[in-house]
Amino acid sequence: MSQRSGQEDPERYLFVDRAVVYNPATQADWTAKKLVWIPSERHGFETASIREERGDEVVVELAENGKKAVVNKDDIQKMNPPKFSKVEDMAELTCLNEASVLHNLKDRYYSGLIYTYSGLFCVVINPYKNLPIYSENIIDMYRGKKRHEMPPHIYAISESAYRCMLQDREDQSILCTGESGAGKTENTKKVIQYLAHVASSHKGRKDHNVPPESPKPVKPQGELERQLLQANPILESFGNAKTVKNDNSSRFGKFIRINFDVTGYIVGANIETYLLEKSRAIRQAKDERTFHIFYQLLAGAGEHLKSDLLLEGFNSYRFLSNGNIPIPGQQDKDNFQETMEAMHIMSFSHEEILAMLKVVSSVLQFGNIIFKKERNTDQASMPENTAAQKLCHLLGMNVMEFTRAILSPRIKVGRDYVQKAQTKEQADFAVEALAKATYERLFRWLVHRINKALDRTKRQGASFIGILDIAGFEIFQLNSFEQLCINYTNEKLQQLFNHTMFILEQEEYQREGIEWSFIDFGLDLQPCIDLIERPANPPGVLALLDEECWFPKATDKTFVDKLIQEQGTHTKFQKPRQLKDKADFCIIHYAGRVDYKADEWLMKNMDPLNDNVATLLHQSTDKFVAELWKDEIQTIQRASFYDNVTSLDEPAVDRIVGLDQVAGMNETAFGATYKTKKGMFRTVGQLYKESLTKLMATLRNTNPNFVRCIIPNHEKRAGKLEPHLVLDQLRCNGVLEGIRICRQGFPNRIVFQEFRQRYEILTPNAIPKGFMDGKQACERMIRALELDPNLFRIGQSKIFFRTGVLAQLEEERDLKITDIIIYFQSVCRGYLARKAFAKKQQQLSALKVLQRNCAAYLKLRHWQWWRLFTKVKPLLQVTRQEEEMQAKDEELVKVKERQLKVENELVEMERKHQQLLEEKNILAEQLQAETELFAEAEEMRARLAAKKQELEEILHDLESRVEEEEERNQSMQNEKKKMQSHIQDLEEQLDEEEAARQKLQLEKVTAEAKIKKMEEDILLLEDQNSKFLKEKKLLDDRIGEMTSQLTEEEEKAKNLGKVKNKQEMMMVDLEERLKKEEKTRQELEKAKRKLDAETTDLQDQIAELQAQIDELKIQLAKKEEELQAALARSDEEAVQKNNALKQVRELQAQLSELQEDLESEKVSRSKAEKLKRDLSEELEALKTELEDTLDTTAAQQELRTKREQEVAELKKAIDEETKNHEAQIQDMRQRHGTALEELSEQLDQAKRFKANLEKNKQSLESDNRELSSEVKGLQQAKTESEHKRKKLEAQLQEFMARATEGERAKGELAERSHKLQTELDNVSALLEEAEKKGIKLTKDAGSLDSQLQDTQELLQEETRQKLNLSSRIRQLEEEKNTLLEQQEEDEEARRNLEKQLQTVQSQLFETKKKLEDDVGAMDSLEETKRKLQKDVELTSQRLEEKAMAMDKMEKTKNRLQQELDDLMVDLDHQRQIVSNLEKKQKKFDQMLAEEKTISARYAEERDRAEAEAREKETKALSMARALEEALEAKEELERFNKQLRTEMEDLMSSKDDVGKNVHELEKSKRTLEQQVDEMRTQLEELEDELQATEDAKLRLEVNMQAMKAQFDRDLQARDEQGEEKKRALVKQVREMEAELEDERKQRAMAIAAKKKLEMDLSDLEGQMEAANKGRDEAIKQLRKLQAQMKDYQRELEEARASRDEIFTQSKENEKKLKGLEAEILQLQEDHAASERARRHAEQERDELADEISSSASGKSSLLDEKRRLEARISQLEEELEEEQSNMELLNDRFRKTTMQVDTLNTELTGERSAAQKSENARQQMERQNKELKAKLGELEGAVKSKFKASIAALEAKILQLEEQLEQEAKERGAANKIVRRTEKKLKEVVMQVEDERRHADQYKEQLEKANSRMKQLKRQLEEAEEEATRANASRRKLQRELDDATEASEGLTREVNSLKNRLRRGGPVSSFSSSSRSGRRNLNLDGASVDLSDDDADSRASDLNDTQASNVE
Repeated sequence: MSQRSGQEDPERYLFVDRAVVYNPATQADWTAKKLVWIPSERHGFETASIREERGDEVVVELAENGKKAVVNKDDIQKMNPPKFSKVEDMAELTCLNEASVLHNLKDRYYSGLIYTYSGLFCVVINPYKNLPIYSENIIDMYRGKKRHEMPPHIYAISESAYRCMLQDREDQSILCTGESGAGKTENTKKVIQYLAHVASSHKGRKDHNVPPESPKPVKPQGELERQLLQANPILESFGNAKTVKNDNSSRFGKFIRINFDVTGYIVGANIETYLLEKSRAIRQAKDERTFHIFYQLLAGAGEHLKSDLLLEGFNSYRFLSNGNIPIPGQQDKDNFQETMEAMHIMSFSHEEILAMLKVVSSVLQFGNIIFKKERNTDQASMPENTAAQKLCHLLGMNVMEFTRAILSPRIKVGRDYVQKAQTKEQADFAVEALAKATYERLFRWLVHRINKALDRTKRQGASFIGILDIAGFEIFQLNSFEQLCINYTNEKLQQLFNHTMFILEQEEYQREGIEWSFIDFGLDLQPCIDLIERPANPPGVLALLDEECWFPKATDKTFVDKLIQEQGTHTKFQKPRQLKDKADFCIIHYAGRVDYKADEWLMKNMDPLNDNVATLLHQSTDKFVAELWKDEIQTIQRASFYDNVTSLDEPAVDRIVGLDQVAGMNETAFGATYKTKKGMFRTVGQLYKESLTKLMATLRNTNPNFVRCIIPNHEKRAGKLEPHLVLDQLRCNGVLEGIRICRQGFPNRIVFQEFRQRYEILTPNAIPKGFMDGKQACERMIRALELDPNLFRIGQSKIFFRTGVLAQLEEERDLKITDIIIYFQSVCRGYLARKAFAKKQQQLSALKVLQRNCAAYLKLRHWQWWRLFTKVKPLLQVTRQEEEMQAKDEELVKVKERQLKVENELVEMERKHQQLLEEKNILAEQLQAETELFAEAEEMRARLAAKKQELEEILHDLESRVEEEEERNQSMQNEKKKMQSHIQDLEEQLDEEEAARQKLQLEKVTAEAKIKKMEEDILLLEDQNSKFLKEKKLLDDRIGEMTSQLTEEEEKAKNLGKVKNKQEMMMVDLEERLKKEEKTRQELEKAKRKLDAETTDLQDQIAELQAQIDELKIQLAKKEEELQAALARSDEEAVQKNNALKQVRELQAQLSELQEDLESEKVSRSKAEKLKRDLSEELEALKTELEDTLDTTAAQQELRTKREQEVAELKKAIDEETKNHEAQIQDMRQRHGTALEELSEQLDQAKRFKANLEKNKQSLESDNRELSSEVKGLQQAKTESEHKRKKLEAQLQEFMARATEGERAKGELAERSHKLQTELDNVSALLEEAEKKGIKLTKDAGSLDSQLQDTQELLQEETRQKLNLSSRIRQLEEEKNTLLEQQEEDEEARRNLEKQLQTVQSQLFETKKKLEDDVGAMDSLEETKRKLQKDVELTSQRLEEKAMAMDKMEKTKNRLQQELDDLMVDLDHQRQIVSNLEKKQKKFDQMLAEEKTISARYAEERDRAEAEAREKETKALSMARALEEALEAKEELERFNKQLRTEMEDLMSSKDDVGKNVHELEKSKRTLEQQVDEMRTQLEELEDELQATEDAKLRLEVNMQAMKAQFDRDLQARDEQGEEKKRALVKQVREMEAELEDERKQRAMAIAAKKKLEMDLSDLEGQMEAANKGRDEAIKQLRKLQAQMKDYQRELEEARASRDEIFTQSKENEKKLKGLEAEILQLQEDHAASERARRHAEQERDELADEISSSASGKSSLLDEKRRLEARISQLEEELEEEQSNMELLNDRFRKTTMQVDTLNTELTGERSAAQKSENARQQMERQNKELKAKLGELEGAVKSKFKASIAALEAKILQLEEQLEQEAKERGAANKIVRRTEKKLKEVVMQVEDERRHADQYKEQLEKANSRMKQLKRQLEEAEEEATRANASRRKLQRELDDATEASEGLTREVNSLKNRLRRGGPVSSFSSSSRSGRRNLNLDGASVDLSDDDADSRASDLNDTQASNVE
C-alpha cells in the first residue's frame, strides 16, 4: 500500500464510475429476475433468481450457469438494487446482510477501490500492490475537505480527526485493528505521513518537498516531523518479522501519541508498545523469520563490525530456526543501512548503536549454548563453553559465574541459601527465558530512547492524536493465553466502539428533543468482559489464573477444573462438548465461539526467570547491559508478552512471580529472588489488565476513529479475494455489528433550512408565501410527502430519517427536476423556433417590399417626369416644412424623453416606497417570528418543567423504593430478632439438657455411694468375680455384636419408617390421582356437554346461515330477473333514445341548412350595404374633387375666359366629334344599360329572394321555436329517462354490489368454514397429540419417579435385609407390568386385545416362575437393577437432549425474533414503498388527467385549425373569383384605354391646334395612366394576396396533415407510455402485494410456529384449566370481535353506498358538463357561421363596389346615368337601413346568445368546481376507504393472529366432539378398561399395603423385642459396670493390703532369717501369734501378685483361700 511512482490515474482508485452503476439494463434485469443471494461454498454467496416457492424451500436458478437448486428460505438473502453497487458507505444499503456487504466490498476491491466506509468504520482491504493514491497531490486533495465530500480514504479519516481536534479542542484517536498482514502498519504510516505533511511547523515546511521516507543523509538533529517518520523503520527492524501471512508483520502493538500545539503544529510525540511476541526471538514456525534486525545485522555488517560482535553465518545459530529466508523485493543489507541512517536521524550515538547490536548478537549466542545430560544423574552439564565465552564477552560477565548460575543456581531454603543442580530441560528453559528477557529489555529501552528523541519540551502540547496499531480479533483452531489477551483487548475496543457510536447518536437525539429509549450496546459485551476480568463473585479467568499461581501443587488441569466449577453456568462460557475435545474450555466472544487450550498458562502467567544470571547481568562491566538489567536487583519486574511500557528510569514497585515461589512449590526452581514490597508479586495477567485499563481510559477521553483492516487472501496475491476469509474477518472486526447498530437509529439527518431548500420542489403548494419557521415548514412538507411516522423524527434544528428515506426523496427530486428541465427546454425551444420563424417571415416580407420598390424604380428611372420630380422636389418649400417638422419632432422626442425620465423617477420612487413597505412587513414578520421563537422557548421551558416534574416523580418513586427497602430491612431485622429468640430457646433447651446431665451426675453420685455401701459385699462375691470376669469378655463380644445389630435394626427401622411414609405418600398420591382423574373425567364430561351444546348452537347457526343463503339465492334470482327486465327496458329506452337522437340530428341538419341560407342572405345584404357605402364614398370623393378643381382652377379662369371663345369654336368641332362618338357612346350606353338592367334584375331577384328568405326565415323561426320546444321536451324526457336510467343503474349496481358482497360473504364464509375446519382438524390433532404426549410424559415421569424411588429402596433393602425379597419382587414385577401395560396402551392401535391378554398371561406365568426360583429372582433383580440404571441414564440423556432441544428452540426463537424484527423493518420499508407507489399512482392519474386535457386541447386546436382552413379555403375561393373579375375588368379597361388613346391620336392628328390642349390631354393621359397603374398595383396586390392565400392554404394543409400525424403519433406514444407506465406500476404494485403477502405469510407462519411452540410447552405443563378459561374468554372476545366486524362491515357498506352516490352525482355532473360543452360548441359554430356569412357579404359588397367603381370611371357623359344611379342608391340606402335594423335585431340576439354563453360558462365553471369538489370528496372517501380497509386488514390480522389459536382450539374441539360422538363406545370401553386396571392396581396396592402392615407389625415386634433386649443388655451392662467398679474398689483395697503384706513379709523374712540363725545357733522359736501374723502377711504378699495377670489371679485367689483356711485352722 505504499506510494506508486507510475503514471497511472489515481482517481481510478478513488472514484466510482457512476455510468456503470446507473445502467438501466442491470436495473431492468434486477427487477425482472427477482435476484437474491444464496450461500455457496466456493464464492461465499452466489446470485440466483427465484423460480418457485415450495413451502419452506425455494427453487432458484443460478445466474452463473443456469442450474437450478433447492434452497431453504432462511438461507436466502435479499439483493440490493444495482444503484447501490459499489456504494461508499455500506450503512446506506437498503438490504443489509452478509452477502450484500461482501458483494459491495468485492466489487470495490476488484475495481481498485480498497477503502470503504461502514458507518463509523473505515474498512481497508490489502491490495498487495502499490497504488498511486498516497502522493502529495492526493494529500492536498483531501486537505481541508469534509469526510462526505471526498471518496473513502485513510487521509479522510486523518483529516476529520485533525479538524475535530482543532475545532473542538478534543483529543482524537485512530484505532487500526485487523489480522496479521491486513495492512495495519502501512495505514498507520500513512496517517503519520499525512499528519506530518499537514501539521508540520514553518521550519519544516521550507523543505517539505523532500520525501518523508527518502533515506538521504541529513544532519544529526533532524526536524521533528522527519524524526517522527523515521521512528517507524527502527521499530519495524526490532519489532517486525516475516510470517506466513505477511512479509512485514508487526509482532507488537503500539499507541503513537502525536502532540499538537494550539495552532495545530506538531510539538512532540510518544510511543507506547504492547504485546511484544518475544518468543519469536528463540523459535519460529516453518517458512517464518525472527525479527528483521537479526537478518539485517548478519547481512549488512562489515568485517570489522562482525569481528567486534563475534558474528557468524546464518546457519550457525540455533535460534534462527529456518536459516536465512529472504523477503521478495527487499534486501536485508539495504534495510540495515536504512535502519542505521534512521538511528542517526533520531540522534542515536555510535556507542549506543554498537551496544544495542552487541545485545542483539548476544541473544543469538544464547541459543548456541548446548547442555548435555550426565550419565548417572539427571544433572545438566556444559561440555563446551565456547558460546558461553562469546556471550559473556558480549555482555561483560564472568564465564565461570555464568555457568555456575545456570547449572547450579543458589536457591533459598528457609533462611539459608543452597546450590541446586539443574536438569538439562531446566537449563535450556533458563537460557531461553534469559534470551527473551534480554531482547524484550532491549526493545523497551529502544522505545524509551525514541520517545526521548521525539519529546519536545519547548512548546506545550495542547492536544494530541493517538494512533493505535494493535492485533485484531483472530480465531484459531486452538487458542492459547496470548490469544485470550488479544481477544480481551478487542472485546474492550468493540465495547468502546458500540458505546461511542450510540452515545454520540443518542446524545444528539436528546439534544434535539427526540423521543428515544436509551440503548447502550456496549452492555451487550459486558458479560464476556466480566467473564475474563472480574476479580470476585465469581472470579473471572484472569483472577482464577492468578489465584492458581499462588498454590504450590496447582497445575493447568486444576486451573481448568476450578474455572469450570466457578464459571460453568456463565452464559458466555462453555465446557468442551466431548471428552475427546482438544480444547479445555470455550468463551463466546462478540465475534464467535473461541476454543482455548490451557497448556502452560500458569508458567506463562508467572514468567519465571533465573535471578542469579539477572544479578550477574546487573553487575556487568558493560554499562549498557547493566542499565538494561538494573531494576532486577530491587524487584524483578519483567514485562511479559503484554506488559505496559513504562519509563525505565522509574523505580519499579511490583514484581512477577520469581523462581522462589516455584522452588517452594515443586523443587524445579532455578534460583531465589530477593524480597519484594510487602511480599506481593505481580502476574502477567495483572500487569496486562492494568495496561489495558490505562489504554482504555486514554481512549475513552478521546474521540475515537475506527479503521478495520482486512486481509483478502493468504497467498499475498493482488486482485484475489477469498469470501469466507473476508466474512470471518468482518464478523471478528465487528463491521456487521456496527452496521446493525447504525441502522437501529436515524443515521440520516439534515438541517431544516437545507431540507426545505432541497425538497420544497416536491411539495410546491404545501408552504404558503411569506415567512414561516423552518420547523413548521418541514412539518408541513412532511405532511405533504405523506411519510410513515416511523421513518422520521423532527428535532429542534434538524430532521432525522431512517436509512433509505433520503435516497428515495432524492430520486423523487431528480424525477421532478428532470420533468421541469424537460418542460423548460421545450418552452425555450418553442420560443426560439417561433422567433426564428417570425424573423424569416419579416425577411420574406422585406424581400417582397424590396423587390416591389426595385421593380417600380426600374419602371420610373427613364421617365422624364420622374427625373424632373427628383430635381424639383428639393427646391420646394415642402422639404423645408419637412425639416421644420423634423425639428419639431426632435423637440417632441426630447420632451417625451424628459417626461419618460420624470415618469421613471416617479416609478423608482414608488418602487422604493414599495420596497420600504416590504421591508417594514419583513421586519414585522421577523418580529412575529421572534415572538413565535419566544413562544417556542416558553414551550421548551414548559417541557423542561414537565421533565423536572417527571424527574421529581421518579425521585419520589425512588424514595418510595427506599422506604420499601427500609421496610424490608425492618422485616429482616424482625426475622433476625425471631432467629435470636429461637437461638435463646435453643440455649434454654441446652440449659435444660445441662440440668438433666447434672441430675444424672447426682444420680451417679448416689449410685457410687450405693457402690461404696456394697463394697462390703465384695468379699462375699469374690467367688463370682472370676466368673463375671470370664463372662465379661463374652458380654463385650456380645455387646459389640448387639450394638452392630442395634445400629442395623435402627437403620432398618428408619428405612421401614421411610418405606412406610413413602407407601403412605404413594397411597395419598394414588388417591389424589384418582380424585383428579375423576375430576378431569367430570370436567371432560362437562366440557363435552358444553361442546355438545355449542355444536348444536353452531349447527343451528349453520342451518340459519344456510337458510339465509337460500333466501339470498332466491333474492338473487329475483334481482336477476328484475335486472333482466331493467336491461330490456334500458335496451328499449336506448332504441327510443337513438330514434330521438336521429330526429334531433335531422332537425339540426335542417337548421344548419336554414342557417346557411340565412347566412347567404346576410352576405347579399352586406354586399348591398357595401355597394351603398362605396357609392356614398365615391359621391363624397367627386364632391371633393370638384371642390379641389374649383380651388385649383381659380387661377385659370382668366385663361378660360380667353379661351372660351376658342373652346366655343372647338365645341363645334367637338360636337361633330361627339356626334361621331355618340354612336360609340350609344353602344357603350347600351352595354351599360344592359349591365344595369341585369343588375336591376339581379337586385329584384335579390329582393324577391330576400322576401322569400324572410318568409322562409319566419317559417323557419316558427319551426325553430317548435323544434326548440320539442327539443326541450325531448331534453326533459331525456333527462327524466337518464334519471330513471341512472336510478336503475344505481339500483343495478347496488344489486350487483349486494350480489357480489353476498357471493363474497358466501365465499368468505365458505373459506372461513374450510379454514376453521382445517384449523380445527390441525388443532384437534395437535391437542390429541399434546394430550397423548402429556399423558405419556406424566405416566413416564410418574413411572420413572416411582421406579427410581423403588429401585433405591430395593437396593437399600437388598443390602440390609433379605426377608422382604418376595414383596419387593412382586412390586418390581408389578412395576414391570405397569410399564408393559403402558407399552400395550401405546400399541393398542396395532395389536388386538387377545394378544395383549396372552402376553400378559405369559408374562404372569414367567413372573410366577421367577417368584418360585429365588436365585433367578435375585438375578432378575440385578438385571432389572441394571436395566433401571440404564433407564435412568437414558432418561438423563433424554433430559439433556431435551435441554439441548430447548436451547435450540430458544435459539430458533431468538433467531425468529430477530427475523421478525428484520421483517418488521422490511415491512415498514415495504409500507413506505407502497405509500410511494400510491403517490406515484396518484401522480400517474394526474398525468393521465393532464394528458387527457392536453389531448382535448389538441382536439380543440385541430378543430379550430380545420375551421380556419375551411374559412381560408372559402376566402381563397372568393379571392379567386374576385381576381378573375378584376382581370376581366382590367382587360375591359385596357381595351377602353386603347380606344381612348386612338381617339386622342386621331384628335391630335386631325386638329392643328391640338398643341394648345396638350396640357389637358397630358393631364387626362396622366390621370388615365395613374388609374391604369393603380389598377395594375391593385391587380398585383390581389395576385400577391391570392398567391399568399394559396401558399397559406397549402401550408395550412401541410401543417394540418403534419399536425394530425404528429397528434396521432403523440397520442399513440402517450397512450403507449401511459399503458406501459400503468403496466409497470400495476406490475410493481402486484409484486409489492405479492411480497407483502409473502411477508404476511412468513410472519403468520412465524407467529404460528411461535404459538405452536408455546402451546406445546403449555400442553406439556398440563394447564388444561387455564386453556378452558382461555377458551371461554376467547369465545367472548370472538363474539365481541364479530360484533365489531359487523359494525365495521356496516360502516364499510355505508361508506360504499355514499361513494356510489358520489360517483353517480359526479357522472351526472360530467354528463351535464358534456351537454353544456356541446351546446357551447354549437353556439360557437353558429357564431363562426354568422361571421363567415358576414365576411361573405362584405366580399360581395366589395365586388359590387369594384364593379361600380369600374363602371363609374367613364367620362362626364355618364352623369345622367349617375343621377339615375343616385336615385337607385337612395332606394338601396332605404333598403340598407331596413337591413341595418334587421342587423341590430340580429346583434341583440347575438348579445343575448353571448350572455347565455357567459351564463353557461359561469354555470360550467360552477359545475366544474362542484365536480372538482366531488372529485376531491371521492378521493377523500377513497383514502378513507383505503384507511378503513387497512385498519380492517390490520384488525383482521390482529384478530386472526391474536385469537387464531383459541378459535382453532374451539373448532378443533367441535370436530373432536363430533369424532368423540362416533368413538364414544371405544372410549367407554377404554375407560372401563382403565377402571379395571385402576381397580386391579388398587387391589395390588391394598395387598402391598397389607404386606407392608404385616411387615410393619413384624418390624414393630422385632423392634419391641430388640428394645427389651436392649433394656436387658443395658441393665446387665449397668450391673457389669457396678461390678467392675466394685472390683476396682476391691482391687484398690487389695493393693493396700498387698503393700501392708509386703512390709509384713519383709519383717517376717527378717524374723525368719533371725530365727534360722538362732536355730543354727540353737535359740528359741517365736510364738503362735507371730506365725499367724506372718501367715496373714504371706497371704497379702500373694495377693499382691493378683494384678499381674487375669489367669494367675484365679490360681492365686484359690491359693490365697487355701492359705487362709489353713491359717484359720
